[in-house]
Amino acid sequence: ILFCGTGIGVSISANKVPGIRAALTHDTYSAERAAKSNNAQIITMGARVIGPELAKAIVDTWLASEFDEQGPSAGNVQAINRLDAAKA
Repeated sequence: ILFCGTGIGVSISANKVPGIRAALTHDTYSAERAAKSNNAQIITMGARVIGPELAKAIVDTWLASEFDEQGPSAGNVQAINRLDAAKA
């Protein structure tokens, strides 16, 4: 879980690491989808954008959500994995 002012910079930086999928989250829905649809191992948030209570709710939601391997976005995650493997 990474923070910066907006969450954008740390998201860009984390996504430079091969095999990492970091998602910028700003509400509980984006946190849930980061896990269920995108299998994000890292979430990022903007400390200047959201307050501490919302940040806690975002983290709780993300931790409670699991990737849906049968979901419509599973193929997208597989494609990202293939891109990462090709870069290695």
